[in-house]
Amino acid sequence: MSRDWQPTAEILTLRERAKVLAQVRQFFAARGVMEVDTQCMSHAAVSDPFIDTLEVAYHSYPGAEAETLYLQSSPEYAMKRLLAADSGPIYQLGKAFRNGEVGRFHNPEFTMLEWYRPRFSSEQLMDEVQELVSEILGAQHWERLSYRELFMRFVGLDPHSASIPELKAVLEPQFECPFEDERKDTWLELVMSHLIEPKLIEPVMVYDFPASQAALAEIKLDSSGVSVATRFELYAGGMELANGYQELRDSAEQADRLQADEAFRAQNELPLRPLETRLVAALDAGFPACSGVALGFDRLLMVKLGLSSIKEVIPFAYERA
Repeated sequence: MSRDWQPTAEILTLRERAKVLAQVRQFFAARGVMEVDTQCMSHAAVSDPFIDTLEVAYHSYPGAEAETLYLQSSPEYAMKRLLAADSGPIYQLGKAFRNGEVGRFHNPEFTMLEWYRPRFSSEQLMDEVQELVSEILGAQHWERLSYRELFMRFVGLDPHSASIPELKAVLEPQFECPFEDERKDTWLELVMSHLIEPKLIEPVMVYDFPASQAALAEIKLDSSGVSVATRFELYAGGMELANGYQELRDSAEQADRLQADEAFRAQNELPLRPLETRLVAALDAGFPACSGVALGFDRLLMVKLGLSSIKEVIPFAYERA
């Protein structure tokens, strides 16, 4: 008899999951951060070329022509529209969706915790991330390293000045590179994912990413006069748990970055989808200085419980959905 009906997570694990969900909500309630639950479907899609959005066919009535909507890969755009409407500090704990992502650390439907703190610097938000994660994981040995310090420690290269051949050279002894790529960030990301990230077992907060990896973060000069993104990531258990920004507020710059993503998609024959121009309008209307972060709840639970696969912490993983 088929066992496909059974959950992929143990019931005891799901009881622990419920406790941690409640713990997260209590954490924000105590700090006066409002919970919101924005839409999962949108008329626009994420611009990030490295995220593929799931499509939904909406029919206004049975047999009507389909209208394509997009399941949100993150509530970021919608939450920023709320911030521009003077919501104050907000968080969301809910489902996000990404196409083509199934594996040990990935499920196409997953739970994301995302929150925004007006008037917080990225350093203040890093402090709050550490407070929340420490409450859930218990006492840990924490480190904070710049992106440069991280690369210098693990591969002996300054990521801001290293050449593509130098980055490729440190990869090749452990990772076959049967391809060429003129994009330096490709090689930086491979070094990070294959040589560094698996070694980050205890919590490490990494900050000051290359400006080319700013995404929706502001850009500043670091102490060496190098342009860097005011972006941080949290790693633990050998995987990325969270990604945070000092949020970009310049509407013109935001529009340029959306267009740059669209151009990259076109150049690389990736799907072109409607851009979220309402985000640009929200920034133009007046967006508060703030920092925001997205944290993978399922991955955090994996670290807490010492489990090796995301399917072990969610009721029904992709193969049994």
